[in-house]
Amino acid sequence: MTLHRSLLRLLALALPCIGLFAGAPAQAAGSYRTSGDCDGFPKVSLRTPGGLCVGLVAAGLRFARGVAVIGDDIYVADMGSWEKGRGRLLRLPDGGRGAPQVLLTKLDRPNGLVATPDGRLLLGLAGRVVSVDPKADPPAAALQDVVTNLPNDGRHPLAALALAPDGTLFVNVGSATDHCERDDDSAPDPAKPCPETEGTPPRGSVLRVAADATPADARRLAPFARGLRNSMALAVLPNGTPLALVNARDAIDQADPGLSDEALPHDFYTVLKDGADYGWPYCYDDRKPSPEYPQYDCGRVEVPTLLLPPHAAPLGMLVYRGSALPGLDGRLLMTWHGYRDTGHRVVALAIDDRGVPQGKPQPLVSGWNAAKGIRPQGAPVGLAEMADGSVLISEDHNGTLLRLARSQPAAAP
Repeated sequence: MTLHRSLLRLLALALPCIGLFAGAPAQAAGSYRTSGDCDGFPKVSLRTPGGLCVGLVAAGLRFARGVAVIGDDIYVADMGSWEKGRGRLLRLPDGGRGAPQVLLTKLDRPNGLVATPDGRLLLGLAGRVVSVDPKADPPAAALQDVVTNLPNDGRHPLAALALAPDGTLFVNVGSATDHCERDDDSAPDPAKPCPETEGTPPRGSVLRVAADATPADARRLAPFARGLRNSMALAVLPNGTPLALVNARDAIDQADPGLSDEALPHDFYTVLKDGADYGWPYCYDDRKPSPEYPQYDCGRVEVPTLLLPPHAAPLGMLVYRGSALPGLDGRLLMTWHGYRDTGHRVVALAIDDRGVPQGKPQPLVSGWNAAKGIRPQGAPVGLAEMADGSVLISEDHNGTLLRLARSQPAAAP
């Protein structure tokens, strides 16, 4: 065992009160068995393209969601659980090799996490977005509201975030229901608009917040785009174009037994258009009327840029800007979190400078099925690129932080 691993094992024993440890040794937390080395971290058994590998950076992170990097510090939004007020903000210094630190506690369902150019963090909580100075002592004293009065109830209360180069912030407002069903789970009235789409802000939308307009009251923001059931992954291209990965509805067969829940509807990737309506809950896929709204005119809604596998459950997205990982320069990386056969993997999609796909998603991290004593089923959520070009992958169900890297460091020029 290396000195690095020995010290980290001691840290794991010394930090039971915060329930996490970094640089996890073999069989840590009863989840991943490690063997060998992946660019300085214990290697886990997952499939990757040639020249790449996945290392285990940290385990015991409870419910890790968003991840961000400032300098050589890694920050993780630990939601804790779906219960209110159980979340934390964690810092893993020295590229994940240092002892983890708890910066904030009692957060309400933290999810989205974005680093700003001036060294702050934007953190999406249930009901609001805040700015955090991670270097402040204590960090809680430096919390500032960025967006307030976001909806914080229903099925999808988590805030996903993306920051544009000009400082514009995009924020997801997920739907409160699956398909606008009533409180007793009966079908909505097809003759009436879905009440959620009439709210301020409307549920199932993405908001745009100008850099000079914070703190912003979400009730006074017009939606940038709507008809998006739950855009849990947002990103922005260098030219400022926003992108979204959208989780589509479930249980479509309950409304129409002739439709297959396994095959429909598709989740989707789309280049967001200002003012566009993507159809939820009235339409799905490529302008098909939902069975609850059979007479709705779906010809007027925006078509998704690319349909993804049904129930893939995309939760994270990253436009890779580095060159250290072969074959990924400029690719769009996505985490598919779903527990069904279409999920638990990371894929890469070639896009042009407008976000238009140049082919189909290709496997990047796969073979993530549960194998007793070897690995759990994958539960990838957040993505973040480090300065060395490696890519961090957070997992909520497994409470781990992984790192996609070159199998061997690049030779010095």
